[in-house]
Amino acid sequence: MDEAVKIIAQNRRARYEYHILETFEAGLVLNGTEVKALRGGKASLPESYARVENGEVFLIGAHIDEYDQGNRFNHDPTRRRKLLLHRREINRLIGRVEERGLTLVPLRMYFRRGKAKVELGLARGKKMHDKRETIARREAEREVASAMKASRQGR
Repeated sequence: MDEAVKIIAQNRRARYEYHILETFEAGLVLNGTEVKALRGGKASLPESYARVENGEVFLIGAHIDEYDQGNRFNHDPTRRRKLLLHRREINRLIGRVEERGLTLVPLRMYFRRGKAKVELGLARGKKMHDKRETIARREAEREVASAMKASRQGR
């Protein structure tokens, strides 16, 4: 990637809880103080999700802290925010979300070329055995990495 991306918030739990089938980049419709709060990195995604309503996509439950110098013009931290996608992407999402068990999960929030963006993942929930498998794979990778490190130090 040749363009700079400044990550504001990540939803690490989403990759543990869901199988991510497809990702989409969406713009955010924000109020003035929300942009300043995001530039300060004050956002949280783990409890949020996206929903398609009346042909529009909304981010629900994302928390953007109030701006410190915002006084009475501050925004509501957990308000619904409209997401900007192309019409064909929205139509595709409507078709996919209506399938049984699929949901839209925000994966990360970032600035690209000065614009606030959200990476949405079209996801299917994992079962408990899938989560155990993920944990086992992560631990195995960690053990391999530590063994490699130990073998390099032993030379």
